[in-house]
This record gives sequence, structure tokens and C-alpha cells, in this order.
Amino acid sequence: MVSAVVFDLDGTLFDHWSSARRGLSEWLVGLEVELTKELANAWFEAEERHVTGWREGVVSWAEQRRRRLRDFLPLIGVPVGTDDDLDQVFAGGYLLAYERAWVGYDDVDAALDAVHDFGVVTAMLTNGVQEQQEAKLAHLGLLGRIGPVFTAEGLGVAKPNPLAFHLVCAHLALPPGQVLYVGDDYEVDVLAARAAGLRAVYLDRVGTGPMTEHNRITTLAELPSYVTG
Repeated sequence: MVSAVVFDLDGTLFDHWSSARRGLSEWLVGLEVELTKELANAWFEAEERHVTGWREGVVSWAEQRRRRLRDFLPLIGVPVGTDDDLDQVFAGGYLLAYERAWVGYDDVDAALDAVHDFGVVTAMLTNGVQEQQEAKLAHLGLLGRIGPVFTAEGLGVAKPNPLAFHLVCAHLALPPGQVLYVGDDYEVDVLAARAAGLRAVYLDRVGTGPMTEHNRITTLAELPSYVTG
């Protein structure tokens, strides 16, 4: 029996990739730089590398942002500067453009309605900082509607550490076996949730696989059958 559905945020309820790419393009236009495929790949690779470092406790949230810029700015001919310079470039450049570009997915509202119609509670567990992730939800009209919002910053531990999932289950006062986790990262969301004793559904929006995963969906419209099954 599923008593709660816990969602990931980025790539699941919030379209981070589209938002980030549009924001990156807008920021670079202001610098008279054209966004190429190579630059986009470099940006997202730096993001993945240094956000992972933050998630693993190697660097602070501010420092992972600086390290992304240290990797990226030389590629567009912009001086790196001091830590203060980097903070200003990130906050006053890319971040503002990213926030203006925030967008969700068109399958979220109906999926949440369906889950709630079954009498199942919902919540969110995301690797991120509380203020930014709640701001995304508010922008999408989901803050409050999704239920409690758990972040790596707030919990003090990040996915894929089993403790992150166990803390959420404890807050919900439910055993892990009654909680279904839905996310788009196969290892960090799906395999990690199962290792922690939760049920899990893999939301593969972009078709990256593995295709052999039995609990694999390509849209949240397919989620209700996993809640009632």
C-alpha cells in the first residue's frame, strides 16, 4: 500500500534543463556571446561536477557556484576575478536570467490531482537549498500544494544517502515501504530510494533509460497506476 508519494523537483516537477539553458542564453547575449552546443555542454558539465561536490559536503553552496564560473568564464573570454567578483557575476548575471526563465512541466497538475484524489499525501525531497527550491515551487504554484518540502540543506544530508530518505519517512511518520519516490535520476533517485527501503518510479522524460527498468514512466500521467497498484 502506498500512503505517500514523495517527488524529486528538478527534472521531475520543475524543468531545470530548459530553464537553465534559456537563462544561460539570455545571460550570454548580454555579454555578446552566442550560446553554442559546446558552451552549453561545458556549463552543464561544470554544474554537475561542482553541485555533486556540494552534495558530498566537499564545498559550500556559494563555492560550487564560484567553481562553475572558474571553469566556464575562460571559455567565453571573461576574466575570473576574485571570489567577490564571481559572486556578483553569478547573482547579477546568470542567476537573474535563470530565474526569469523558470518553467515547469504540463503534466504536473493533473498528476498531483490524481494522487490527492486517492487520499495519498505528497511531499518533496530535493538536493538543493531551501530558499531556492521553495521559490521554484512558488513560481509554479506548487508551494503548499505539494506538501512538506525537504531539501538537502534542511536535512543536513543529500540523496543518494539513505538517511535523507529515512528522515523524510520519519517526518511523514510512515515506514519506508509505504512511501513511493518519483524522480528522474536513476541512480540518485530510484536506486537510492530502493536501497533505503522505499518504493520508486523512474521518470525518464528524455528517454535515456535504462529501458529494462520495470517501473519506468515517460510522463507523470502514467504515475497513478503505481500509486494504486
